[in-house]
Amino acid sequence: MLWVIRESMIVIGIDPGLARLGYGVLRGDRGSVVPVCYGCLETRARTRSGERLLEIYTGLASLFDRYPPDGIAVEKLFFSKNVTSAMGVSEVRGIVLLAAEQRGIPVFEYTPNQVKQAVTGSGRADKVQVQQMITRLLRLSEVPQPDDAADALSIALCHIHVMR
Repeated sequence: MLWVIRESMIVIGIDPGLARLGYGVLRGDRGSVVPVCYGCLETRARTRSGERLLEIYTGLASLFDRYPPDGIAVEKLFFSKNVTSAMGVSEVRGIVLLAAEQRGIPVFEYTPNQVKQAVTGSGRADKVQVQQMITRLLRLSEVPQPDDAADALSIALCHIHVMR
């Protein structure tokens, strides 16, 4: 898919998770990137899975409607030793893809190493280095909290860098 950068674009980065989904909304203009908002959608552990997924879907739909993005950047799922956690994340990724597809929003996927490389210049950077760089590049007064929101901002920033 060819994606052309316009004068201004909005990208939403998403760090998928069932308990906490991080999001970061960035506006990219020709020479700068401006943070619009960031945060997390959280669900309670004792809630039924279907209800949690519906909460996430509703929150994403609201976010996509409030800040209509030109693209959504999502962290690629990588298999971990915790199969239960990986299953929850993959279900949430399905919700992200569904909400985006319903609105005709293109989705772009990046591995953790691609995100680290785009943000810090090194695919081996640790979480603290990525957070410090995000804070500096987006001219934030402090490191975005929680970590999931900072991760989402870094995913969105990775996409903007790749598109340039």
